[in-house]
Amino acid sequence: MNFFSQATDYALSTKGVDKSNFLSLLDEPYPQSFEIFKAQGIEFHEHKGRYYYATAFCDLDDATFCIVDIETNGSQPNKHQIIEIGAVKVKNRTIIEHYESLVQCHTISPHISAITGITVEDTRDAPTLEQVMQEFRTFLSSAVFLAHDVKFDYGFISNMMQRVGLEPLMNRNLCTIDLAERTISAYRYGLDYLNRQLDLYGDATHHRALSDAMTATKLFKKTLQFIPQTIESTEDLIRFSKEASRLKRPQFDPDIVHEHES
Repeated sequence: MNFFSQATDYALSTKGVDKSNFLSLLDEPYPQSFEIFKAQGIEFHEHKGRYYYATAFCDLDDATFCIVDIETNGSQPNKHQIIEIGAVKVKNRTIIEHYESLVQCHTISPHISAITGITVEDTRDAPTLEQVMQEFRTFLSSAVFLAHDVKFDYGFISNMMQRVGLEPLMNRNLCTIDLAERTISAYRYGLDYLNRQLDLYGDATHHRALSDAMTATKLFKKTLQFIPQTIESTEDLIRFSKEASRLKRPQFDPDIVHEHES
């Protein structure tokens, strides 16, 4: 999920990389590389002769987050494709816009249709994968990419972009599961379960892209209520989601306890 090595990636988010060392990593001459990176969703900031991810200097209230969910006709991006995508943009803890689209698809199994409610007929007049990926790339821009199990959604979308001739994603990203595990004590961390336990989004339709993106957005905003005050920048939040200790889970499922009590 990163262009740079793990060590360089960490340095860019914390102490920075010396300018000469950073420029030596680039495949294209400066400033062409920076324009390519920007088109892939990542920007850099130079400070006192060192380069950082721009998000290291971006206050949380100034950052734009894009919470994404996809439905697919299978789990393997080399064989399958996106059939629906939904995304919600948040800035200063406020929803500012959203994007959703079905994607034209010629093969959707009965199993997938049963889960999502989406059939081949539903997608017959939908935009092509190429059109949707181009639209979503523009919508996403350089926002921080969030998803509930971000590795799947980020990787699948990046693969689809390459399939239609676009560059892979490079946006900074974080996972709402990781954030939830460090801010909210729950027996399970599936999106539908958290929605019911925390009463996040009453109009949710699980396994529809925009609805799940909206539920994850509500969860993201909820987690921000419990982060330490020391977290100021976007990179602080990304590191917290990966490095902070997970909260201890309840020993029993509240749903089952309530059933027994009733």
